[in-house]
Amino acid sequence: MSELRELSPSRLAWLRFRRHRLAILAACFLVVLYTLAAFCEFISPYTPEQRNVRAINAPPMDIRFVDAQGQFHFRPFVYDLKLTINPDTWMREYEEDSSTPYPLRFFAKGVPYELWGLVPAERHLFSVDPRGPGYIHWFGTDSLGRDMFSRVLYGARVSLSIGIVGVGLTLFLGILLGGFAGYLGGIVDSVVQRITEVLQSIPTLPLWMALSAALPTAWSPITTYFGVTLILSLFGWTTLARQVRGRFLAMREEDFVVAARLLGANDSRVIFRHMLPSFSSHIITTATLAVPAMMLGETALSFLGIGLRAPVVSWGVLLQQAQNYQVIVMTPWLLLPGAFIVVTVIAFNLLGDGLRDAADPYSSLSEK
Repeated sequence: MSELRELSPSRLAWLRFRRHRLAILAACFLVVLYTLAAFCEFISPYTPEQRNVRAINAPPMDIRFVDAQGQFHFRPFVYDLKLTINPDTWMREYEEDSSTPYPLRFFAKGVPYELWGLVPAERHLFSVDPRGPGYIHWFGTDSLGRDMFSRVLYGARVSLSIGIVGVGLTLFLGILLGGFAGYLGGIVDSVVQRITEVLQSIPTLPLWMALSAALPTAWSPITTYFGVTLILSLFGWTTLARQVRGRFLAMREEDFVVAARLLGANDSRVIFRHMLPSFSSHIITTATLAVPAMMLGETALSFLGIGLRAPVVSWGVLLQQAQNYQVIVMTPWLLLPGAFIVVTVIAFNLLGDGLRDAADPYSSLSEK
């Protein structure tokens, strides 16, 4: 215990966080997911709008190392899909054609793209020979023959970034308004509190729906993206503002705050240089837990058709294809974006739990 007392607060927080194994796994998963989203053009074998008319509503393809004759191949491959029409139901049915394998090529040239919309390139992490008739659809295709794996990765960039950008705006408004309300008090506190109470009394989802539906349909995809982000964050700062106000009310008479004021520090310096760092760990935890709420808000609005719209690709937009039970029964792989949403939200919650435990000054490290 004497050694622990000599450690810095950040080192103690890291030691507490390392004990939370689920939080470590969640953090690793999120790092991998954000990396995939950042380099989705390179990792995806196709662009999100590229169509394959030979594979409409095709099921996911299996990546194989052993062929139909039982021979092992060092280079993975996929079999071609043979389309048949069921004479009883008139449904498309696909089965593997073991006579036509398509070997996978890594870091090979494929469909041209622009990395981050700036750097032209044509090499992909994996693909089949673009000069031949082969194709690979790891997650299957949709009703237009577009590759679901590529669209899920492109959608991850939008859905994950909208959570980060939205939470950034929420933190800015919550810390700014809550901080000044708690530190200054008086009329400023009264005005901020009344605004917070009015906003918290309005049902969130109907308000989001009304404001999102008011966005002009003529807006460009990037303008719509920032419009939806602003709507999601404009009404999400109230809870954080109340928390910051309460902490500031408790700290504004502390010795270090009074000393800063006596030394001539202005209000902004006292708030942002002395008071905020004292509970920055709480703010980080709150931000981590707020990201999935932003993602779910965007998904709900886009799923209902009043959030992001095509040609923007997000997980919510992709889920619009699975709005009736027939699609779910016939093409269940279209629900894969929903699975990514669920796993990502769980990962953020686990990470938030780990950060909250790590930020707890009363957490004991002597248990293990």
